[in-house]
Amino acid sequence: MKSFNLCRTDKQTVGESKQPSDMQTEREDEDDASVEEYVALSSFTGSGSDQLSFSRGDRLRVHAKPSSEWWWAELRGVIGYVPASYLRQEEEEEEDTSLEDPWQDEEYFGSYGTLRLHLEMLSDKSRTEAYRHVILSNSASLRNKVVIDLGCGTGIISLFCAQLAQPSEVYAVEASSMAEYTRQLVKQNGCEEVVTVLQGRAEEIELPEQVDVLVSEWMGNCLLFEFMVESVLLARDRWLKEGGVMWPSSAALTLVPCQANSYYAEKMAFWEQPYGLDFTPLQPLAQQEFFTKPKFSHLVEPDDCLATPCDVLCLDMYTLQVKDLEEIKGQFHYCVEKSGVFHGFTAWFTVHFESLETGGATVELNTGPFSEPTHWKQTLFMLDRPLSVYTGDSISGSILLCRNPVWRRHMTVTLHWSINSSTGETDKCQVGTKSFPMWR
Repeated sequence: MKSFNLCRTDKQTVGESKQPSDMQTEREDEDDASVEEYVALSSFTGSGSDQLSFSRGDRLRVHAKPSSEWWWAELRGVIGYVPASYLRQEEEEEEDTSLEDPWQDEEYFGSYGTLRLHLEMLSDKSRTEAYRHVILSNSASLRNKVVIDLGCGTGIISLFCAQLAQPSEVYAVEASSMAEYTRQLVKQNGCEEVVTVLQGRAEEIELPEQVDVLVSEWMGNCLLFEFMVESVLLARDRWLKEGGVMWPSSAALTLVPCQANSYYAEKMAFWEQPYGLDFTPLQPLAQQEFFTKPKFSHLVEPDDCLATPCDVLCLDMYTLQVKDLEEIKGQFHYCVEKSGVFHGFTAWFTVHFESLETGGATVELNTGPFSEPTHWKQTLFMLDRPLSVYTGDSISGSILLCRNPVWRRHMTVTLHWSINSSTGETDKCQVGTKSFPMWR
């Protein structure tokens, strides 16, 4: 735990003396000069003794800003770390917040204007082949249809539509600077008669007609992260014909309690005795640094799943509303199938594409450990400390995805869980809560 020296170091004039009360006043004056007051934009539940819990509207005194993500703050005499993105200075006017970019478009779309992310996505065969299979298996029904490919990137899905089916028109919409190259790729592949590339945000573009099919690859880590799904829903309400088709048509977030022995050993157990020395005082700092945020791009081994995974959130892309995205809650109940060490939860998602063909099969894209790996991999949420569980124990609880009220691509995932012993001993029931801010 970092401490801060708030004592004065200025020299006294010779012959002067200061009473204890005067010295205390000076320390408080200096303290007040270095402290900034902030207002909580949203409630936050801290995990561990070094994180501070607060409610929306609370006024926090920020003593230090060790990083851009976590600050050292005080509330009602209690001090701890708080997520910086949850706070706003009290003296800031409401309109000042609007001067910021709550969607962080420059950073977000800027990243999609380079080839690094597109190489990663196009190299993901499971992802790309799933969309290709959807187009190919529905090619007859796509004939003479109007399609919008939202967030088209390099235009791979639009090109699949043009080459594998015979739609009358494909509108390829891309907000990043990659759109200029997408136009070249469309022409290079002889699809310019069918595919029209439009550069702009989904909320701002204008189409000459409504569409029969809206296809998009909008999913992020833990399904919703970055919230491209909002743009998809707004485009659906504005441009999709009545009775039109959404691809994906539905989505689900899956969760499982798991072991993470190698990750725990690498980030936490390492400090027990490196090179024969006791470095355990660094373990609380390691927990703060490595286990506070979720671990993206995690690959959980099937054998590390302590129970059968279950879907905790299910989204119907035809009925889901933008307002529903602010808070989405799911429940879970697991029966532990083998004894082991409960390090945390692993999450992944599955999306389904309904068939347009009579009797046609639904296409599934599954990003979990029992399917071919994808570039999303899985997301690991580590507990502050591992817990032993035994065959027959039950793990029950809830998951809450809460969208950041200011930075709209961010969210917080809060997990509540209780472990009940299979022996029925009530004194062995263990309860826990932990919140994981997710930001870009």
